[in-house]
Amino acid sequence: MRDLSHNLGVVQAFAPAVYAATTAGSAIDLLGFDSAMLTINTGAIAGSGLYVVSLDESDVSGSGYTAVAAADMIGTLPASLAADSVYKVSYIGNKRFVKATITKTSGTSIAAGAVIVKGHASSRPVA
Repeated sequence: MRDLSHNLGVVQAFAPAVYAATTAGSAIDLLGFDSAMLTINTGAIAGSGLYVVSLDESDVSGSGYTAVAAADMIGTLPASLAADSVYKVSYIGNKRFVKATITKTSGTSIAAGAVIVKGHASSRPVA
């Protein structure tokens, strides 16, 4: 059977919207999953903006977040987000929580959204 939806957990990292300031996404709990992938989808960038995305990790949901080391990712995040683009990076670290952050360096706004796809579930089917 080729049913992928019952083998993956998909959680919104930050809602699709137009962001005019640095925005930290929601804390995503990876308990029960052995892998994760951040997927970012961008739209228009207003005002010749420069926006950077980061993936952060922590052992607790509310504090202690630090940037994920390059050794704990498969793939790389771009130096800056481009309009109308899709990016993905896999998380292979061992922290329980991850979150994505869009940092505004310059410009007016960016249209973007992101999800964390959680894989290798310890219990299936995934609800």
